[in-house]
Amino acid sequence: MTLDEFLQHTAKQKPLCGAEIGSFMDEMNNEARKITCELNQTYHTPDEIRDLLSRLFGYKVDSTLRVFPPFYTDFGKNIHIGQRVFINACCHFQDHGGIFIGDDCQIGHNVVFATLNHGLDPKDRKSTYPAPIVLGRNVWIGANATILQGVKIGDNAVVAAGAVVTKEVEPNTIVGGIPARVIRHIKLPTNDNKE
Repeated sequence: MTLDEFLQHTAKQKPLCGAEIGSFMDEMNNEARKITCELNQTYHTPDEIRDLLSRLFGYKVDSTLRVFPPFYTDFGKNIHIGQRVFINACCHFQDHGGIFIGDDCQIGHNVVFATLNHGLDPKDRKSTYPAPIVLGRNVWIGANATILQGVKIGDNAVVAAGAVVTKEVEPNTIVGGIPARVIRHIKLPTNDNKE
């Protein structure tokens, strides 16, 4: 199996099971662990961090990306990050299903993105099912939040610290709790300047 074949498979949200997929995932996991160990074991300059993340993600990351290690992922090749993004320390990105982070997002300490879920039927428990996590622009994810598979978070939304997000978050909304619920809506400034 090639990386492109795997990404096409997960984009269709097909189950990840069988020897060929399992072998490919093990190979990619080993590569990701090797790079993250290098990233997390010693001090690196911001440019060195971006170089390591470029190797991990499989593309040159934007020069405005700021990440405070340690950073963890068990795949790495399905993470897509916009411009001016900040990711704080100890975040865990389980990205098999795809993680898409828009411009100007801020990710707090110890945030978990989990794009896989296991089958509920005990006979299907070893199969995993991928679905992407998508953050719009200018999203703020508070420390210790968990974002689950298939969740979309709209522009300017805020996820409170410790929240577990299980469903879509509308733009300009603050959510919190377990499971996350709407706390309030964010009022955006208007341009009512009449001369």
